[in-house]
Amino acid sequence: MNQKEHLTLAQAQAIVDQWIKNFGVRYYSELTNTAILMEEVGELARLMARTYGDQSFKEKDKESTIEQELGDVLFVLICLANQMNLSLERALLLAIEKNTSRDKDRHKNNPKL
Repeated sequence: MNQKEHLTLAQAQAIVDQWIKNFGVRYYSELTNTAILMEEVGELARLMARTYGDQSFKEKDKESTIEQELGDVLFVLICLANQMNLSLERALLLAIEKNTSRDKDRHKNNPKL
């Protein structure tokens, strides 16, 4: 796929599903993928702390990029959505709707922002 192309979330879900079928044999269980997701988020957090926070880089941290770690998080999140037969597009729209109804004035009225 050309890097200049854009994917919908539905297309990303289809690509990951095809990858699992071709190379992954099968999806890990939902519980295993949840644990893997937490592991990947931790790796992203470690890199963020070293890039934007006060911690210094370890040699092994230099092998990864924030973009790679975000991709790992997204890949596992897509796996979870696929195996539970959920649409990430719908999930995102639901989250936006919830946040809009709950927070439509909260941030505008926050003097810290």
